[in-house]
Amino acid sequence: MTSTTLTQAGTTRGVSTATLLTAGAAAGPLFLGLGLAQAFTRDGFDLSRQPLSLLALGEHGWIQIANFVVSGLLALAGAAGFRRGLRGGPAATWGPALVAVLGVGLIVAGVLRADPSMGWPAGAPEGNPETMSWHSYGHGVGAMLSFGSLTVACLVFARRFGRVGALASVLVALATVAVMAWPDQDSVSVRMVLGSALVFGWLTAVSLHTITERKH
Repeated sequence: MTSTTLTQAGTTRGVSTATLLTAGAAAGPLFLGLGLAQAFTRDGFDLSRQPLSLLALGEHGWIQIANFVVSGLLALAGAAGFRRGLRGGPAATWGPALVAVLGVGLIVAGVLRADPSMGWPAGAPEGNPETMSWHSYGHGVGAMLSFGSLTVACLVFARRFGRVGALASVLVALATVAVMAWPDQDSVSVRMVLGSALVFGWLTAVSLHTITERKH
């Protein structure tokens, strides 16, 4: 039996690489889709000043906690798919590792909730809290790991693509940094959504591209 046959047999007994990559592709649409759905339907939530992370607080906060954790697990599955699919090629080591850090960061940000602030939930301070709890610090670390790792992944994966694909990856990374670093605290919640859309959209595109690439 050839090594190719053995590899195919092993894949059929477990989860296929395409399935893992599809899971990774779904992480962003799930996170943003469910987060925005809550933002527009939960009474009193104001996306213009309240970050999506605050949806983890309040009566239905468990939905956003689950959103973080499930999206993180999907990203970890995607990382496993990249580890298989990129084996031996450019970005084969750091690419999957950075996507895995994204997954871990999302799970951490979901399990460790931010403190009430910006008027959410009802009765919370209208601005930032005077002091931060340990779990709010942990939430911030998880969020930074998620954004940071995926932004760097754009640059690492650029090595795999032709001129157009590489340029697109670099531009996504630069645009994300510009959006997130813009010095306007009043728009931070909206900018976080835009930054998430950029890098998660990139992850979805690269995951689907890798599936297609493996078929040829």
